[in-house]
Amino acid sequence: MKYLWRTLLGLLLLLILYVAIVLIHGTMADWQPEAEIDLGEGRQQSNVDVIQDSVLSFVIWNIGYGGLGAEADFFMDKNGMFYSGGQMVRPPKELSDKYREGIQLFAQSTQADFFLFQEVDVHSKRSYFTDHQKLLQNKLEGYSSFFAPNYQSSRVPIPIFEPWHVYGAVKSGLVSLSRFQPFESTRLQLPGEFDWPIRIFQLDRCVSVHRYKVVNDKELVVMNVHNSAYDKGGALKKQQMAYLRELFIAEYEKGNYVVVGGDWNQCPPFFRFDGFMPGNTQGYTQINIEPEFLPDEWQWVYDPTVPTNRKIRKPYTPGESFITLIDFFLISPNIKALQVKGMDQQFRFSDHHPVWMEVELE
Repeated sequence: MKYLWRTLLGLLLLLILYVAIVLIHGTMADWQPEAEIDLGEGRQQSNVDVIQDSVLSFVIWNIGYGGLGAEADFFMDKNGMFYSGGQMVRPPKELSDKYREGIQLFAQSTQADFFLFQEVDVHSKRSYFTDHQKLLQNKLEGYSSFFAPNYQSSRVPIPIFEPWHVYGAVKSGLVSLSRFQPFESTRLQLPGEFDWPIRIFQLDRCVSVHRYKVVNDKELVVMNVHNSAYDKGGALKKQQMAYLRELFIAEYEKGNYVVVGGDWNQCPPFFRFDGFMPGNTQGYTQINIEPEFLPDEWQWVYDPTVPTNRKIRKPYTPGESFITLIDFFLISPNIKALQVKGMDQQFRFSDHHPVWMEVELE
């Protein structure tokens, strides 16, 4: 009996030591990006320096790092960071290949002047160290290509109690591609962070800002954004949105055109988060952007008939998996929305759907 107690005590001490090592390493290795980072000329350049057209088209898509297609579930959506509960930490290689090929085909076959992608891995264990930015820009030859990291770690040690298949190394972020070459591209850190120790395993949210010369001597400012997820009550998103509001208004007051697109992880003003499945929330909730967030002349642009996000506690099943709309555009008052279309893929390649928009600069 004494031997048994010693064994149990030894195991408990080993467990405490392991968790302590994980937390110490995570804290020491936690990436702390600067508030503002110049993204340079990008990994691929366009030879078009000035926008001559008044009508432009945009696509946004959170590609789910090429790992969250229809067959996927995800441990963080159900069990948290301690154990996987049999859910995917990363998909099997064959599924990863399938999602990657579908994402590439979409980029190759879709006509747009601007592509704003979120959750793009360039060197991550979860996506078999595939450089998705390179694959996307190869399908969009002649487009400028910029990467703004928002998740960077040499080793993400979750699920904590399953060290044999942890998340591992991650380098991921926002990728913005365009037929035009911006004269300035910047990564801006968004405010707010989770409490320790959760923050050492979470993304460092940002917005990438790209400035283009327009033939009428104005600037088009295009922003790629991805707000916080797993943010109960929306406290972090409120901080981020307050920062973004000042940024949007300042650019418009300079006389610039402003287009913002991405995964906001919240619904547009007045949009019912369970509108596609009334009352069948399955325990999910999603906050709305406040109606008074911006003056009425600003416009939220989205297709209310097509969901853009499905929840991933289990593989996608039409009519059963909870779906909502959290991916959309915002345009300044000097821009006219001409068309917008949610592109329903039945979530084959990501847990998000792309959204296409056409606008006119006035």
